[in-house]
Amino acid sequence: MEYFARVVMEKTTINESLVESAFDSYDIFETEQDATVIQIPLTRLLDEAEADEYAQRLANMMFEAGYEDFDIEISADGDIAEDEITYEDDDEFFEDYGVLWFNEDDDLDEAEYQGRKVSLGKPMQGDVKKFKVYVKNPKGNVVKVNFGDKKSKIKKSNPARRRSFRARHNCDNPGPRHKARYWSCRKW
Repeated sequence: MEYFARVVMEKTTINESLVESAFDSYDIFETEQDATVIQIPLTRLLDEAEADEYAQRLANMMFEAGYEDFDIEISADGDIAEDEITYEDDDEFFEDYGVLWFNEDDDLDEAEYQGRKVSLGKPMQGDVKKFKVYVKNPKGNVVKVNFGDKKSKIKKSNPARRRSFRARHNCDNPGPRHKARYWSCRKW
């Protein structure tokens, strides 16, 4: 199994001499969402405390290099499913879980909001606030949920800020999907 740390930022030019001086090996690539990713292999799986410490050191290095807006992902204990079950045939699976619904056509993920087609459940850049997302409320109506402060940056790569935000907004119990707090907690 491969363990890694990733620094994900908006599409930007990376100072490769900085990365070379800090890490023995690394990969830099761009995603389909126009993000630049630095992937650093790890020799072993880090526990939660080690992962937080490594992320903090990595964040400090990125801040010192002049980068402001980035996220850090580290493979950790929670990434591995210890109770994984493999089914030999579909009948056993259906006995345990029943028939799972899946979307056969893309039209079901779209709905009409004020006379135009919108994608449901996909956050995007907002007009009134920093982000917006279209969802169905319990009555079945499509509503637009605006969330986030346009003036502030999301600094979830800083563990202390992330913990503070999640505690302040009670993200352990984020509430219903048609409320702003739910979507803010998903971003953090």
